Amino acid sequence: MDLLLKRGRDAMAAGEFDVAIDHLTALTDHAPQFAEGYHLRATAYFRSELFGPAIDDLEMTLALNPDHFNAIFGLAVVFDELGRQRQAATLFRRVLALNPHHENATKALEALKRDGIGRTL
Repeated sequence: MDLLLKRGRDAMAAGEFDVAIDHLTALTDHAPQFAEGYHLRATAYFRSELFGPAIDDLEMTLALNPDHFNAIFGLAVVFDELGRQRQAATLFRRVLALNPHHENATKALEALKRDGIGRTL
């Protein structure tokens, strides 16, 4: 498990997202209850612009660990990318409820407010 996780992370760091997806798929196959495997694979999918599989893996991460604030953040980022800013803002707020010092969630929510989205949320 540790080796597959390391290989997946190394491939992502090298920008080899297809390779990362392969390693992380092997990891999720061998350790289906390990939430971080799904979370990292969701990141690789997102970086490959495969938003549907990214959402699926983020939802699986949250099914295994409902308070995984980085998975919630990731889901918010995907929704923002897909033009679903209201849902993204709700999720960014949920991240901040779990981790008030999550700098990226704070910045993302402020950006939505600057863009006028926050006034209607």
